[in-house]
Amino acid sequence: MADYDVIVAGGGLAGTITAQAISHYSKQNLKILVVDRNTEFLPGRKSLAGWVCGDACSKEAVDFMSKRIKVEWTRPEIEHDVKGVMAFSPDKETAIPFDGAGYMLNRQKLPEIQNERCRKMGIEFEYEINLTGLIYEGQQAVGVQGIDNKTKQPYKKTSKIVIDATGVTSMLRNGLQNSTKVEKRIDRRDLESTGRYIMYFDQGEKDLSEFDPDYCIIHLDQDIAPGGYGWVFPKADNKVNIGLGVEKSLLERRNKRLGKKDNVESLMKEYLNRNTAIKNPKLSEDPEDINNNSGIFQVSVRRQNDCMVSGGYMLVGDSAWMPKPIDAGGIGPALIAGTILGNNVAQAIEANDVTEAGLWQYNLDFIKEYGYKTAGLELFRRLVQQMSNEQISYGMKHFLGNLDVESISKGEHPDFSGLGKIGMIIRGAMNKTVADGLRYTSKQNQWLVEHYYNYPKDPSGFEQWNKTLHQRLDEAFAKVEAFDK
Repeated sequence: MADYDVIVAGGGLAGTITAQAISHYSKQNLKILVVDRNTEFLPGRKSLAGWVCGDACSKEAVDFMSKRIKVEWTRPEIEHDVKGVMAFSPDKETAIPFDGAGYMLNRQKLPEIQNERCRKMGIEFEYEINLTGLIYEGQQAVGVQGIDNKTKQPYKKTSKIVIDATGVTSMLRNGLQNSTKVEKRIDRRDLESTGRYIMYFDQGEKDLSEFDPDYCIIHLDQDIAPGGYGWVFPKADNKVNIGLGVEKSLLERRNKRLGKKDNVESLMKEYLNRNTAIKNPKLSEDPEDINNNSGIFQVSVRRQNDCMVSGGYMLVGDSAWMPKPIDAGGIGPALIAGTILGNNVAQAIEANDVTEAGLWQYNLDFIKEYGYKTAGLELFRRLVQQMSNEQISYGMKHFLGNLDVESISKGEHPDFSGLGKIGMIIRGAMNKTVADGLRYTSKQNQWLVEHYYNYPKDPSGFEQWNKTLHQRLDEAFAKVEAFDK
């Protein structure tokens, strides 16, 4: 007999939301254990640098969770309300709103409160456990193993289902032995190095393109954040989460072009120093920030794993590469996926079928709610990464119609329908190149969305579906990487 019904590996946000969702949908009838490598006093910490994150989350995602599993977030885990996100072109002449109203979270306080709520629901925790792999019986994962760092003794616990919420470089996924469908390794081009500070500051020049207490600001600029973007997210009128993300090969290309030797840390300092709205910045020493005020971490920027289940094993959050490809936002997808997964787990255990086929519905449910759009956004991200600042500014200014902005605001691929209209005169090679690139990704996105809506209803159809997906994506990636050459 198993020690637990469900073991959640990883006590971060995705893991604890999933545990709460399983408890809710099973009417607290399942025995659930959350295993975390951190101490009880720093739960869910991503690295020694803390919970490195932009800290922003849409109200829509929080509401999705709250309505379904009755978990309400309030102060102090919500630190500041925002009206939306504004993305500025490199020349700052165009700003695009997206994501709608949202919250700035305190990532150090949130896990403390999350875990307390979990315990009240009967969910158990074990801390300071370094997991190294899964335990198998035939084609089924039946538990986890590793080392108890408190006692230095081997650690083993068994369960009907293991949920992997151990993060982007998950050892459980990398060493998975009971599936050829789950992708184990991530391409380095699909990782961004991100760094950020949480700071108090004196108000400098009033410039709402540099700091706005009501909006999260994103700066697209290939010199400041090659292959990514810079962000200035308000936590109060005089407090900010400021940082940037870069793609390593594009940073190398940028350094060569500009004759520089910058890394993420030096770019962060430069980005902070050039902000005229922020004067005399100092790292927050508030008790709720002190273990989290500065850090660098890696985040995925691709579609979610093509398959997120195997026998007795399921992926969620960063382990499944769920952050949105276009902006690396990971909290929203984790809330949505964790909520969905809780229902799938409760149903599978009730049906006494935790095989790959018995857990398959999770793939379909996540795609229907969120995952259908991510491959198109991944392709769009790769196109934008190839563009110069001049091309990005021109494209944002001249080629984004109201419908396109509306698509972006929903986190979807803009359709650039205006580029196909008769009578649109494109002058100059640059304009035509940008238009052709945007039109191409838009057309591919339509195919990708349709393909995801046709995700196989059971494992038997996966191999052909996945082969077709990769053929299309490989061709599209090659085309956008040759953009403007």
